Amino acid sequence: MNEVWRAGARFPGGEAGAGIETLHAFSFGRFYDPDNLSFGPLIACNEERLAPGAGFASHPHRDTEIVTWVVEGELTHRDSAGNTTVVRPGDVQRLGAGSGVRHEERNEGQRPLVFVQMWLTPREPGGEPEYEIVRGIADRTPLAVDRAEADLHIRRPDAGTRIVLPDAPLLYAHVVRGAVRLAAAGTPGTGGPETLTGADGELLGPGDAARITDCRGRFLVAEEPSELLLWELP
Repeated sequence: MNEVWRAGARFPGGEAGAGIETLHAFSFGRFYDPDNLSFGPLIACNEERLAPGAGFASHPHRDTEIVTWVVEGELTHRDSAGNTTVVRPGDVQRLGAGSGVRHEERNEGQRPLVFVQMWLTPREPGGEPEYEIVRGIADRTPLAVDRAEADLHIRRPDAGTRIVLPDAPLLYAHVVRGAVRLAAAGTPGTGGPETLTGADGELLGPGDAARITDCRGRFLVAEEPSELLLWELP
């Protein structure tokens, strides 16, 4: 089965401060929905918009894997483990909080900043904090979040491209930009995926997400050049 969650259904956070707009896909902060706490180990998928000069002051995390994807602008990250980094579009950043870490995130640039931040629960608590950033990650190159047994796939399909979903127990697809259609496979012929058609599938636009619990025979078709974040989850 699959569930489509529209961008307009995200809960707007309001407690972060001036110049910050946050949209939550799961229960977060003062917003609580007992039927929308997580999807596998994924517990947050926040769309953040920061005006120039705005930011999140230093705050603590523990037992959380935090993965950040910048859509527009530049994000300045600092943490108590001594990492200071400017994250730009095309970079993917992971902060493993382990037994405890503090970090701050700010827009120190001159342009508005837009980023997507995703939190996952590790399979085991504790451990030393971990940090990594992949600059200009290539299409189809996964980021492995081993502590959560999850993989993030960055996809940038051109119009008409078909993406056959991995045969994962759970898959979370977030549309960053563009438009894609989620469809089930038809009867495959000898041509394999080339025989699939997605004309009758559900259309997903920016900010929309699909939560898929059976990926077999599922695929996405890009209606226009797009950018997707695909989580392969246990």
